Amino acid sequence: MEDRAKSLALVGVGALLGSVSTITLLKLLTRRMANQGDKKAIELESKRLLSETHTRCNEVSLDGNDGMVRANLLDDEIVSEQLTRNIQFFGLESQQKVTASYVVVIGLGGVGSHAASMLLRSGVGRLLLVDFDQVSLSSLNRHAVAKRADVGIPKAQCLKEHFSSIFPECHVEAKVLLYDASSEEEILSGCPDFVLDCIDNIDTKVALLAACVRRGLKVLSATGAGARADPTRIRVADLRESTNDPLSRSVRHRLRRDYGIDGGIPVVFSLEKPKAKLLPFKGPSGEEENPSDYQIVPGFRVRIIPVLGTIPAIFGQVMASYVVTQLAGLQVQTEAVVNLDVDHYRTLHQRLIEHEESLYGTAMQVQVDVDEVMYIAKELWHGRSARELSANDVGRGMWRSVNELMLVRWDREKPASVSNLILLKFKEADEHESMTLDDIKEKEPEFFNRVTSVLKRAELEFDL
Repeated sequence: MEDRAKSLALVGVGALLGSVSTITLLKLLTRRMANQGDKKAIELESKRLLSETHTRCNEVSLDGNDGMVRANLLDDEIVSEQLTRNIQFFGLESQQKVTASYVVVIGLGGVGSHAASMLLRSGVGRLLLVDFDQVSLSSLNRHAVAKRADVGIPKAQCLKEHFSSIFPECHVEAKVLLYDASSEEEILSGCPDFVLDCIDNIDTKVALLAACVRRGLKVLSATGAGARADPTRIRVADLRESTNDPLSRSVRHRLRRDYGIDGGIPVVFSLEKPKAKLLPFKGPSGEEENPSDYQIVPGFRVRIIPVLGTIPAIFGQVMASYVVTQLAGLQVQTEAVVNLDVDHYRTLHQRLIEHEESLYGTAMQVQVDVDEVMYIAKELWHGRSARELSANDVGRGMWRSVNELMLVRWDREKPASVSNLILLKFKEADEHESMTLDDIKEKEPEFFNRVTSVLKRAELEFDL
């Protein structure tokens, strides 16, 4: 027994030293290659060394209770019987991969609590649960396990206590913590096999996703589950393919703008357009007030979005299913997200580039891609000229006049961004280019105010 303990300890120390040496070597190589100016070689070598580091992480799994290498949980008869249906589905070897896995779940509300619960019930051997918030009475319509008696308890601690009676063999760690730059190392170190982003705040979500990409960690992100009602329209796809979701739209924009990340992150999202908006915020007096004046944590939403509890629960179940099948090595082909009108948006995007080159001599000031052109055309201008008063719902009829439409800057002094582009007919565009905003404001105040209001909405939705 003593020899076995020594052997296991040596394996653990060896893995730790291996990881340290890999990181040290990575730094040395990076410094040396930087001096040589070989950025390509740095990138390739970094990827190789990071891959080796993750391989070592996967080879050795530590039990947080005693620091020793975790035994195969499926050797326990009770555990094996509890997971027998999973074993029958995946096969013993694949289920062993699941039980040897370590998953981090950040954000433990309606989505995260259900995701974490099914990861536990699926036999994931180690879970880190992270959330700074407490269980509230109004969250009981969508939380996976919380009861009235749990109101006021930190969400992370609530889940840990309930989980101990469901699958006590799982090592569950709970951190009552807000994810940010200062807590990144504490939360993301330890070589997790997967990270689940169930955060609904854009600043924190973007920072987390960027950190996971930088660290080479597998991550699955949940977008907006609030204000939806149709479970049949929930999809898993690359962030670049998510549509009709203001949160994922803003996340895409911020990741590309601030971190140069353009996709490559799987997300769970709904094709359904939100059926409700944030409710107006009322202060203690009952009058509408500025919600930012009441924020405990800067950047976190104070106002409430209506939520049908079943939808975030399904989001969480979808996330757990995706992660478990990935851990088990089961290939699942997700349904493709098809946008039948994408060629129309490509046409508008190309026209914008050509117009910018013709008018300004360059297209360097074009700050939108095809996806954002889709948002501008569909959501802001409903596929019609900004000068048309009727803003009908989007449909195939909106493209009858596509050959007459183009995007132009509203304010020529600003770049061609999401909050500075309007859709006009060709002749209207020529007239617009011959006028200043002061001219429009003076001669057409109603049109000026209407366009300004629409572009302000884009600015808010994209957090510009």
